[in-house]
Amino acid sequence: MDPVSKTGLSLMAPTGSQIKTNTAADDGETFANWLNGAIEEVNQKQIDSQDMTAKLVRGEDVDLHNVMITSQKASIALQTTVEVRNKVIEAYQETMRMQV
Repeated sequence: MDPVSKTGLSLMAPTGSQIKTNTAADDGETFANWLNGAIEEVNQKQIDSQDMTAKLVRGEDVDLHNVMITSQKASIALQTTVEVRNKVIEAYQETMRMQV
């Protein structure tokens, strides 16, 4: 289990058995699919958190600690996504500053 799996995101690099040789077009498509999937996972965690909170407010049979755990998972997943985005933007900006 990778260290990030507790948040539900799998940001680890693929292992040797998961790496396959692709053409350049396939690589871009695979990365786009991975990125889209990761964002959908974060979105689903946010939706789950909202649903659990709404159930608690309506007085349905949900435990407060489960609502808080779901909320924290969504929060951590979102924070991780924002930090990864910040690092990608920072790397892009650094690349653009390079002199050729």
